[in-house]
Amino acid sequence: MGLFKNFVSQTRKPEGFLGQMMVNGMNSGHAKMADWGMAHLKTIAPEEILEVGCGGGRNAHELLRKYPSSKVTAIDYSDVSVAKAAAYNTGMIQKGRCKVQQGDVSNLNMNEQYDLATAFETIYFWPGLEKCFSEVNKALKPGGIFMIVNESDGTDEASLKFEKIIEGMTCHTVEEIERALKGAGFSKVKTDHHESKPWITVIAKK
Repeated sequence: MGLFKNFVSQTRKPEGFLGQMMVNGMNSGHAKMADWGMAHLKTIAPEEILEVGCGGGRNAHELLRKYPSSKVTAIDYSDVSVAKAAAYNTGMIQKGRCKVQQGDVSNLNMNEQYDLATAFETIYFWPGLEKCFSEVNKALKPGGIFMIVNESDGTDEASLKFEKIIEGMTCHTVEEIERALKGAGFSKVKTDHHESKPWITVIAKK
């Protein structure tokens, strides 16, 4: 149980060998959920994208592929994740389409730079939703879109068990996420719940 707890706790801020194992698993383990979430982006053509909590970098790569004229800035709190995401996107970095850097969502210090911001399976660990959502809001251009994709809707038993094991993890309900987004200044919020899984996609407009 101790090793298992140490391993799953790496989801918050992957570090060291266990963290590298966790980040490698993130790219494959969440792929179907991430693609389901991305399918909700149907009518936009973003030029500048911010991927917050980029993990192993797979979703940044998919966004670059989905929007071939875009540029992506991928940030993560963990230096292990930053290294993995940079390695995963080496080709796009060399082409000048991708930047990967260490960053803290509670202090992004960005000003109306992005058309789209994304957060896949990461807001569980953000220190204060409304504060962090406000930082994302500031980073977006007027009319910009913020998309959150979570494996948990905040009520499923499996995720609530992990919440008890992983320090700093909070499974937020749709209502809590929507309330925090509106409190952070987003004007329109729309949520979709997967038909058979506890997955949610929340799209907010600045």
